[in-house]
Amino acid sequence: MNPSRETQMLIAGGGIGGLAAALVLASDGHRVTVFEQTDAFGEIGAGIQLGPNVFRMFDYLGLTADIDRVASYPTHLGMRDVATGEQVVRVPLTETAKAAYGFPYGVIYRADLHDVLLNACHAFGNVTLLTASRIESFSQSADRVNVKLADGREFDGDALIGADGMWSRIREAIIGDGKPRVSGHIAYRAVLKRDEVPSHLWRNEVELWGGEKTHLVTYPLRRGELYNLVAVFHSNKYDEGWNTFGDIDELKARFANAATPVKALLEKINVWKMWLLCDREPVKGWSQGRVTLLGDAAHPMLQYLAQGAGQAIEDACVLREALRAHDSIAAAFQAYERARYLRTARVQLTARFYGDIYHASGVTRELRNQLFQSGKESAGFAGLKWMYDGIDPATMFAA
Repeated sequence: MNPSRETQMLIAGGGIGGLAAALVLASDGHRVTVFEQTDAFGEIGAGIQLGPNVFRMFDYLGLTADIDRVASYPTHLGMRDVATGEQVVRVPLTETAKAAYGFPYGVIYRADLHDVLLNACHAFGNVTLLTASRIESFSQSADRVNVKLADGREFDGDALIGADGMWSRIREAIIGDGKPRVSGHIAYRAVLKRDEVPSHLWRNEVELWGGEKTHLVTYPLRRGELYNLVAVFHSNKYDEGWNTFGDIDELKARFANAATPVKALLEKINVWKMWLLCDREPVKGWSQGRVTLLGDAAHPMLQYLAQGAGQAIEDACVLREALRAHDSIAAAFQAYERARYLRTARVQLTARFYGDIYHASGVTRELRNQLFQSGKESAGFAGLKWMYDGIDPATMFAA
């Protein structure tokens, strides 16, 4: 579509997906307003992994150099048994990943990725970033969308993109499927400084220690300045949210039988932040007229494939190309959804499966170890080529 009449795009949510959408739309000449419900733009959380498919999107967005300045590039991706320390699999990254997929595998501090996107948005004069602005409701007509904020303010635009996360109010209005699906898993996250990690425990690798209903993931951040730890286990005690304090006693109990290196790392953390792991059933029908969903609002997924942020960025890039290829916003949103819903559904469902693989016990654990150690499965990563190969948004709607 031609944005020459200064099409006004409204975006609910100023997280990674919302800012990626703001960036691509602004770069195509649309006027963009982003509504962030918190008092400042920023990201809660620690590290995230970036597969080759995400680096393909950075290349498409022209952000590779900016990301490269703050990302880290582990040498290997591996898995050990959390109880015995047995090496289940260890896959080389760096040049091997580039040779296989054309792009690297990296890790990044979540706030650093957010800052790259935020700074890119600031470079455009047609992006308005509003804080303390929670969308309470919206309505649409044949040619406009109206949003009402919780403080009573109202805004009109040509379209509304719901990038407002797992508990999306926009999704509730469009799909109405209630609360997210609680997985029964919770994650504790923490970050250590380099000098706080014993030298024999420091590895420039992404390492997952998997066990019965439990796993720990570790990797460096900010080019070795920090060390990221995420401990995940099954629990009946949880709070909905991202930023509540964890129960150290429960954490220690869950890892009571862990190998010595795992216990040594866990002992280094005095304060853990906890979040409840949820997802939703894959759906389609997340576009309605001039309103559509993006990222976790459309397809929330468990973190076991480390694809939440990456799929949101893919969404934004595909949405841009759909708008370029179609004369109407409604048609573009429908085309964007058709292009995305099966791929994102596959990631959602595969992430659930990998959670079971990581947390396996008994015969399932033995089978997992045998398959992965055979060298034929590459810890399942060979089976994820469909995901890591990524997409080419620029050719997706070619005539």
